[in-house]
Amino acid sequence: MKALLLDRPSKIEERPLRLSEVSIPTQAETEILVKVEACGVCRTDLHVVEGDLKQVRSPVIPGHEIVGRVAKVGREVRNLKVGDVVGVPWLHKTCGRCEFCLSGRENLCERKEFTGYSVDGGYAEYVVADANYSFKLPSDVDPVAFAPLLCAGIIGYRSFKMTNAPKNGRIALFGFGASAHIITQLMVKMGYGVIGISNSEQHVELARKLGASEAYASKESYKNIAKCDSAVVFAPVGELVLEALSILKPGGRAVIAGIHMSTIPPIDYDRLLFNERGIVSVEANTREDASEFLELAAKFGIKSAYNKMPFNRANEALQELKAGKVNGVNVLSGWT
Repeated sequence: MKALLLDRPSKIEERPLRLSEVSIPTQAETEILVKVEACGVCRTDLHVVEGDLKQVRSPVIPGHEIVGRVAKVGREVRNLKVGDVVGVPWLHKTCGRCEFCLSGRENLCERKEFTGYSVDGGYAEYVVADANYSFKLPSDVDPVAFAPLLCAGIIGYRSFKMTNAPKNGRIALFGFGASAHIITQLMVKMGYGVIGISNSEQHVELARKLGASEAYASKESYKNIAKCDSAVVFAPVGELVLEALSILKPGGRAVIAGIHMSTIPPIDYDRLLFNERGIVSVEANTREDASEFLELAAKFGIKSAYNKMPFNRANEALQELKAGKVNGVNVLSGWT
């Protein structure tokens, strides 16, 4: 099968993903073999490719926002069958036995595995997934439009939940990329006021189009905005955590959604953190998060703004993401 392999992390400008022919993987007893129809391009993929996340498998096939069709099932699989359309997310598997797994916090399992990082992912014609961590999707789903919901959407949803914002509260989103543009739709439908903040005028326009009550493209433009109940920092820029704290009401919470971030500068406690303001990070998601979000996405008709590209152009897709040129999300589908 065709696959894009990462042998050694390096800057995406060096085009480190190489197109190769590899054997179709074999599924274990609790696993499924999925023929990939689409795979979203996530910032986490960029962190894997460039080495911001420590390399744990070499070579590795990146990609974890996968929609495909079940081609084979392991002998112990009961919840899926050949021909089913499935979504394969970032969380590949957990141990199921540790204190975190047993207390509904499987995203914190110390032995968890991740699709496209610790196991091979979806930048390929086929991928193996654990049946218990995959999600059956409607047979008529648009795989390209849906793929980004499997990480950008789910992580955005977990971040939204962790804001603890009051009903109809004001939530500021710093960085208006894949996650922000998806979760904005849900928050608006649920009655929240969304404030989109980005250094891209293109992203600001998308925020307004999707229902954000306010959108700003520079620090200067939002310095006098009304205080917010919560904020989510999607962009991996440490300085933005201070910006998020600066616009919070007393008791507000800044949620850091990224898996990697540049260094956060020193925090002026009296000015930015006092009055019971807080900072919390997000790590992965639970299957419960995913199920809740996918149900809400179906109920409210949440969709991604996507740019379709062939798998062969994965290096270019990641370059565009790094440069901030993607309005919405790039999705890989088809081979040339």
